[in-house]
Amino acid sequence: MDQKRHGAAIAAMCLGVFSLVLSDTAAKDLAQRYEALQIMFLRSCIALPIVTAIVVQAEGWGALRSKRPGVHLLRALLTLGAAYTFFTSLRTLPLAGATALALTAPLFVTALSVPLLGEKVGRLRWGALIVGFGGAMVIVQPGAETLQPAALLALGTALCYALVMIAARWIDGDDSVRTVMFYLTALPVLLTSWTLLLDWPAITAVDLSVFAAMAICGTIGITFITQGFRMAPAAIVAPFDYTALVWASITGWLFFGELPQIATYIGAAIIVAAGLFVIWREAQLAKR
Repeated sequence: MDQKRHGAAIAAMCLGVFSLVLSDTAAKDLAQRYEALQIMFLRSCIALPIVTAIVVQAEGWGALRSKRPGVHLLRALLTLGAAYTFFTSLRTLPLAGATALALTAPLFVTALSVPLLGEKVGRLRWGALIVGFGGAMVIVQPGAETLQPAALLALGTALCYALVMIAARWIDGDDSVRTVMFYLTALPVLLTSWTLLLDWPAITAVDLSVFAAMAICGTIGITFITQGFRMAPAAIVAPFDYTALVWASITGWLFFGELPQIATYIGAAIIVAAGLFVIWREAQLAKR
């Protein structure tokens, strides 16, 4: 029974990751014409009715209330920071390269859990973190003529996402996953509504369809990833988050003709290896 349940959890995780990469692919296209926060505003506006309907249908209107709205506001601000840095980096970075750097987020989580959560990290995990960030430096290539500020933005995305995940520890225990999803969709609408005062390019029917695809794929991705973590231990499903590199390489090539440099793949391999070791080590410690 556990094998079937774990298999279903892995399938849900893979489908969720694939959906999020499709959302990122749409974002890369839109980033060539729209500002990052404009993208986030329209994406959230389209997703909000969908998410609200899911929450109300499953749990009723009471699920829209929270005892700690301040935590949700903090996570929404950090999510906007992640969106801004990632969407901006996509203007110049290949999708696979930006994705690889963003996947350093779990390494940031482990490192930041020491000062922010008071957790202890042993020498093995610190070593893995150093190796993982070394992989990021292989991609960024500091000191080289090819260094792009966009690569640093992608690392900023990982840092913001790590803080979002750490802040999840402070969410009220009575808030369901759907409640959390609602606030992560609703609050960005309010926080980015000021972008309506900016100069917007003419929004075509094609662009609207891309925005809709981004919103739908993003919502599906988060839903399935959440379900995957609910069905099986993190040590089983978390490694499949790295399948994003495969999908990003494929969609980047299909839609944008991108062929990342060999350094991107070498650095990505190092990041994945370090991340998998951290996941494995934390699972071993949890068993103790």
